[in-house]
Amino acid sequence: MARAVFGASVRRVEDPHLIRGAGRYVDDLQPAGCLHAVFFRSHLAHATIGRLSLDAARAAPGVVAVWSADDLSDVKPLEIEEAVDGMPRPERRVLASGRVRHVGEAIAMLIAASLTEARDALERIELDLEPLPVVTGVERALAEDAPILYPELGSNVAFRKRTRRGAVKRAFDQAELVIHEKLVNQRLIAAPLEPRAALAWMDGGRLVVQVSTQSAYGVRDAIASGLDLAEGDVRVVVQDVGGGFGSKGGCLAEELAVAAAARRLKRPVKWIEERSENCAVTYQGRGQLQDVELAAMRDGTVVAVRSEILGDMGGHLEPFSAFVPVITPDLQTGCYKIAASQSTVTGVYTNAAPTGPYRGAGRPEAIFLIERMMDRLAQELDIDPVDLRLRNFIAPSEFPYKNPAGATYDSGNYAGVLRKLTEIAGYKGLRRAQAEARKQGRLQGIGIASFVEIAAGSEADEATVRLEPDGAITVITGSTPHGQGHQTTWAQIAADHFGVPIEQVRVLFGDSDQPAFAIGTFGSRSATVSGGTVDATASKLSEQLRSLAASAVEAAPADIVLEDGQVQVRGVPSRAMTLQALAQWATKAKREAELSATAEFAPDDSVYPFGAHLAQVEIDPDTGGVKVLRYVAVDDCGNVINPMIVEGQVHGAIAQGLAQALYEGVEYDEDGQLLTGNFTTYLLPTAADLPMFQTDRTVTPSPNNPLGVKGIGEGGTIASTPAVVNAVMDALRPLGIKNIDMPLTPFKIWEAISRSSRR
Repeated sequence: MARAVFGASVRRVEDPHLIRGAGRYVDDLQPAGCLHAVFFRSHLAHATIGRLSLDAARAAPGVVAVWSADDLSDVKPLEIEEAVDGMPRPERRVLASGRVRHVGEAIAMLIAASLTEARDALERIELDLEPLPVVTGVERALAEDAPILYPELGSNVAFRKRTRRGAVKRAFDQAELVIHEKLVNQRLIAAPLEPRAALAWMDGGRLVVQVSTQSAYGVRDAIASGLDLAEGDVRVVVQDVGGGFGSKGGCLAEELAVAAAARRLKRPVKWIEERSENCAVTYQGRGQLQDVELAAMRDGTVVAVRSEILGDMGGHLEPFSAFVPVITPDLQTGCYKIAASQSTVTGVYTNAAPTGPYRGAGRPEAIFLIERMMDRLAQELDIDPVDLRLRNFIAPSEFPYKNPAGATYDSGNYAGVLRKLTEIAGYKGLRRAQAEARKQGRLQGIGIASFVEIAAGSEADEATVRLEPDGAITVITGSTPHGQGHQTTWAQIAADHFGVPIEQVRVLFGDSDQPAFAIGTFGSRSATVSGGTVDATASKLSEQLRSLAASAVEAAPADIVLEDGQVQVRGVPSRAMTLQALAQWATKAKREAELSATAEFAPDDSVYPFGAHLAQVEIDPDTGGVKVLRYVAVDDCGNVINPMIVEGQVHGAIAQGLAQALYEGVEYDEDGQLLTGNFTTYLLPTAADLPMFQTDRTVTPSPNNPLGVKGIGEGGTIASTPAVVNAVMDALRPLGIKNIDMPLTPFKIWEAISRSSRR
């Protein structure tokens, strides 16, 4: 099959209705008789719950119900995955009972006729909390005298996983140089434009939930399980979603509570998260402290890496929380041929918000670890960081390559992508300009980051593709887009199978009643798994249409071709039918079932996108301010479905990774109070804070799926953070400054410069 639309920069079909303000988000819906839910939350980070009186709130105007944990005891705890065999999993109920473990933890749920009445009635809830000692840092939480969040566990250790691959001890014993560094990957707030939101109602005997989520089917399964219902008794609907970045990948307590309330009250119930709640309660990202050693020879050959990683789990585990730090060691060798790798990952409970997946989810932490250490090694050996990487890369001839953790990289050319980056950026010229700037006393730096990530996984999706009576093609996908452009890219994939323009293809999503399935839209899985499923299903339908056409025109199916929106006998244009005519013929022949196809697809294995990014910065020594002068990125996501959409994904991801390097960071005080609970105190960059991004690509198809695609949604986030940090530290190198914890704020940099003996 020739692909005419696949690979073209087609303008996104999703955008016009959003630009016109015609998007449909959860809060745009106001069904008749809708009630409004709010949550009464703890103002202390650690306390036992004493007296809780709800009577006055229940008597407030407009209030329909006020419930505590006891009132919702029939709702099952959230399902928490066992990321490490045998790890204890304390119950995670929708409302706190007995003890609260972070500021904002929900203690009561209040439902009223209007949102104003609900908020007013919250003030009438009476609560006595008995304060307990607070711990917010992971190292302090592991001290012998630290306050323990779960007394039944005996410590604040949520889980521990040790791995050793290869001859680690021998490698370190024989190494000519060992670099040691302690790296901080600070907590981040996902900050989607639309916070979490849910609206639930009963439709006959079925529960319907409209929710802002990345996983319609995941929410359905979680609600069915939590309320002890059959999956068929729950329908989940997803329309427009205002961002997620991982924070909407699971079904959390509030969504489950809203569903329970609608079922109990037999009326629609809506909950819209406030921005302050989103900052304080919805799980945050990153939160790792990494103690790392890199063993190397004097010629720059890296022989082993060893890490002790403390993952901040916050006050309790949420769905997917524990998987994030456990993933990190699997990629801590990065793009390099490092034979020995060892790690200990310890999940630690602290009196802070839970953590969970955030754009990249464990992979940015891994690449930050190895890329910072590669730059530290280059600095110690006085080797150019590009040359050091080239000496250690896995060679193209070695793919598929199994890294020490057992991950099999599908395909790659890491040296090729880095060389292309240096050519585009004019790397040698940048170094000459830097040398000249240093002579003038200016602090200029150049940072490189090479990355590989794991994407997609091997869990199957299901899709349906059908030919409509008017000749249009309908694609029903299980993926739940929230900015990725699936309605465009899936239409491109399908259009080529039927020889029609994408305007003739309609993509439907976000309804768990439709004949489709996907575990969710996260993990850079969509192009590979969901796109691969659309491709497989469209291929199945095209074969069915050829069979139908063969019967209609009395020819062999092998002689039928599908092109230009019609079926015809190969080489005989006079014996042709439009798709519309074929649909009408099939209906008259009572073969309309053959106008639809449903299929599953799972890739053979994960895919491994890769790339190399470069940042050039200059620091004002008087203020510590960082100006990013230039940013260049070369990514490889295999075959590209839509270059324009790929560019958009790369731009957005770079912005988020750069923001972690320079701007964003969650802060708590010693009492566990969140100091960055709104957009005044939590610093998000604007377009004015970002440079222009210069992007390019190489194409190394994946052998693990028929389309040859890899993911692209997270690569920029993975690469940009170490690239920018490496650039800043390169600028500060003449002052003898080797490491500063992120975010690299002007004050931190100014303070480091002020302390430098070489100033």
